[in-house]
Amino acid sequence: MASLETTKNIHIQVQEAELRPSSINLMKTQEPSNFPPETTTAGQFLRRLFKLLFYLHLILITIFVIFLTLYGLIFNTRTHHFRPLEYYPPLLTAIGFSAIFAFIWQWMTSSSPSKAFKAAFWLSPLLTCTVGVLLIDISSPASLAVGVVAIVCAVIQSLYACWVSPRFDYAIRVLSVSTAFPPPKTTILVIQSISVSILYSCLLVSGIGRATATRSSWKALFIALILLSMAWTMQVIKNTLLVTVSRIKYMNLAFGTEIDTREAFRDTIKHLTGSICIGSILVPVLGVVRGSARAVKLTAGDTDEFLFSCANCYSGMASTLVMYGNRWGFVHVGAYNKGFVQASSDTWEMFGNEGLKELINSDLTGSFCFLSGVAAGAICSLVSGTWALIIHRSYATEVSIYAFFIGYFMCRVAMAWPQACVSSYYVAYAEDPRSVRFDLTIPARIEELRRFQA
Repeated sequence: MASLETTKNIHIQVQEAELRPSSINLMKTQEPSNFPPETTTAGQFLRRLFKLLFYLHLILITIFVIFLTLYGLIFNTRTHHFRPLEYYPPLLTAIGFSAIFAFIWQWMTSSSPSKAFKAAFWLSPLLTCTVGVLLIDISSPASLAVGVVAIVCAVIQSLYACWVSPRFDYAIRVLSVSTAFPPPKTTILVIQSISVSILYSCLLVSGIGRATATRSSWKALFIALILLSMAWTMQVIKNTLLVTVSRIKYMNLAFGTEIDTREAFRDTIKHLTGSICIGSILVPVLGVVRGSARAVKLTAGDTDEFLFSCANCYSGMASTLVMYGNRWGFVHVGAYNKGFVQASSDTWEMFGNEGLKELINSDLTGSFCFLSGVAAGAICSLVSGTWALIIHRSYATEVSIYAFFIGYFMCRVAMAWPQACVSSYYVAYAEDPRSVRFDLTIPARIEELRRFQA
């Protein structure tokens, strides 16, 4: 009887939504016949600036790595302390292994979303803890510190998985529904993206190895610059795939329009690289701020102690910042050629007007993709770290860390398309909840959350 009553309430809610005027529906952007131009002069300048900076950074980092490689070869012939045949194979293996894992994982997500989702949440803590044990076993001061951090992160991941486990069924349902019909040639896009990631990772691994060979006081700075370049570039590759798939999926859900995948990809590269570069910086930074704000607020609870007196202030600041930089904004970047900040603000406002804010805040798709990357990174770290530990113990710590980053970013690139599908599903629903292209998945969840709050 309770189930029948719940279903009846959902149908009544949907009918009421159809009868009342929606401010979002009145604001809804008309379907663009062609790729719409950016109309804001300031927006055009900012996007062109970041596009220029990104390509300039690629050129400079390539020249820098080539210089380091040549310098390292010369330096190596004088000191003989660096052993390339013992340093490079574990890292190159990590690159190949991460690519294979990324392909398998995105295939598993497509064919069996439920198994992939649960595996990410339960395997990631276990694998991260195993990496921590490996690093502690290496027994260097740096490895001990990183190993302890890894074990603490594994404990946090376990607690988080237990905390959010009641949301698994809904998250799996949304993931299954939104990825049921992926855009044509999605696999080709994933292959292309991972291939570019492999080539770029090989280039940077060469630079990291040669920076290690220099024994210079600048070595740490050189390696930090290379890793920052890897992080930004991999984010751009991931978000380029995300924007392309988001545009195709959103236009189909919102207007029933079919867009050629190759055309969408060309438009993304030609028109949207600047916005993607901006978003690739803002989203990770604001994500860290928002995550830390949640952690501080949970730790503070309802206490009024001085130590936690600013918890609410910090949380409010994080909530405001996320309005100007969130991954949902990539959908409108692709569909309407908006600047990233404007697109983020527009989508966040839509979620608020349609009562989706709480649902979006509790969405587990981002956590699923993040933990999938952590799992991939941990596997690569175990493979490469164990190899390095056996053949040259002094390389084991840094090889394990670099392999982790490679595996993490490679898997995140492969998981961009399911994240794009889920984002498009939510944004298209927020614009037109009455569309016949949506089932009762979201209304049912909203009704369930309202019952829990009552």
